[in-house]
Amino acid sequence: MWEPYKKGFKAYLQLEKSLSDNSVEAYLRDIEKLTQFMLQTDAKKSPAQIELKNLQHFLKWIAELGMTATSQARIISGLRSFYKYCLLENIVTKDPTVLLDAPKLKRSLPDVLSFEEIENIIAQIDLSKPEGGRNKAILETLYSCGLRVSELVNLTISNLHLDVGFVRVIGKGDKERLVPIGSDATKYINLYRDEIRVHVPIKKGNEDILFLNRRGVKLTRVMIFLLIKDLVQKAGIHKTISPHTFRHSFATHLVEGGADLRAVQEMLGHESITTTEIYTHLDREFLRETLHKFHPAFK
Repeated sequence: MWEPYKKGFKAYLQLEKSLSDNSVEAYLRDIEKLTQFMLQTDAKKSPAQIELKNLQHFLKWIAELGMTATSQARIISGLRSFYKYCLLENIVTKDPTVLLDAPKLKRSLPDVLSFEEIENIIAQIDLSKPEGGRNKAILETLYSCGLRVSELVNLTISNLHLDVGFVRVIGKGDKERLVPIGSDATKYINLYRDEIRVHVPIKKGNEDILFLNRRGVKLTRVMIFLLIKDLVQKAGIHKTISPHTFRHSFATHLVEGGADLRAVQEMLGHESITTTEIYTHLDREFLRETLHKFHPAFK
């Protein structure tokens, strides 16, 4: 019953919103959960017949399944997008999600690595192996440019402009941005590209991809997660660390150093300044800690 609507919604997300495959799948899973709920409660309703009370019962159901407030909020966001599409296509005349209350979220601040901790993690890389040079270039680039892991694995050689100190990054929604790159990252990318990558048998379709596995294929996001998890363990760091932590650390260190928030927003590729503003909270924590450490009145 809902299949044609799901297909239309998928096309809308891909073509009009230019979302990544992962984001599209996440939105479709949210709608799938709603249709599962409607089947279980024997309420065979089309999108136009769904009312606010149906959605409220659905939210109660997913809460009882043990979903976190964050997951619930994301599902509500998916439902809102779906009904926005339905309004545009005249599938519905009113949006039942308008009065739907999302659970209150406590915005937790992510773990951040100090510069010394980042150096310690990078120092654990075994440079005697060919992948060691590649891994060093990967981590230097992650921290130097503040990239998302998906942006890192899709980085292409043709988008490197190392002679002028920039890389062109394809971010969310296929939006392009130019990001400055530091001298260390530039040095290790050049070493990897000119001395290691040239010996890799490159599979067709991967010729322009910068970071490759030993079979000549683009790295997966999971491989980057596992690489970092292993190095963090070897460095003896007990924080919740992922590739995204390098991005958070990049932004935090910039804000702590007095960088303009708009410039940080531009480098991170955030569509809204409010997303970047989380780093001002981190900055305030840093200021408070500094006062406690160094100011006699705060001892």
